[in-house]
Amino acid sequence: MPASILIVEDEPSILELLSANARHAGFYPMEAPDVPAARTLLSEVLPDLIVLDWMLPGISGIAFLRELRTDSRTKDVPVIMVTARADEDDSISGLEAGADDYVTKPFSPKELMARVKAVLRRLPPDLESSSVTVDGLTLDPATRRVYTTRDGTEQRLHLGPTEFRLLHFFMTRPERVHSRRLVLEQVWGTDVPVVERTVDVHVKRLRDALKPAGYDTFIETVRGSGYRLSRIATARHLKSAA
Repeated sequence: MPASILIVEDEPSILELLSANARHAGFYPMEAPDVPAARTLLSEVLPDLIVLDWMLPGISGIAFLRELRTDSRTKDVPVIMVTARADEDDSISGLEAGADDYVTKPFSPKELMARVKAVLRRLPPDLESSSVTVDGLTLDPATRRVYTTRDGTEQRLHLGPTEFRLLHFFMTRPERVHSRRLVLEQVWGTDVPVVERTVDVHVKRLRDALKPAGYDTFIETVRGSGYRLSRIATARHLKSAA
């Protein structure tokens, strides 16, 4: 069954073009010219990915994105923002609001479809099926669960698809220092251009997701080099929090 893509775009010609290219790429497109129409479609079916325009009538795409990320039903659906706002700070704002990728206008439909495929490849089904546990934190690709168990009680953590894959990358390579460029290549892929600051944004989101269980120090910044999963820092943090 083809992956479904909800395209939220108020320009009819662009909406038609994106839908045609999505269909040609093997996806099942759903069209929404504004946020209310998108909400109606989402109430009926949950898409595999959302392509969301920033500038929309009534409610902006960025406001709708924040709404999606606070809804338990849609919080894990990957979102690619599409906008004419080309400043890097704007792209970072979109990522910090919960976007998984960011495309600026003008862009080629082929580029957007390449980014859609790249984001969908980050989803858990293509990860190794065996679970991995590091210092009491378990990540299970088969069930897409991240949890820790203390005193017989399981505490589950909620991660978006990119953060899930990012954590899997670090947990299967503990204590190694990884440059931002290497993380981009391994987690995002080499076929889609992504700025290195994207890694910083998603690492922050990953730390925020791990914080309720006390694992926010799990991913350590190595100045001038990149990031690593630090078991020592985590053990020290958990001990002090006990």
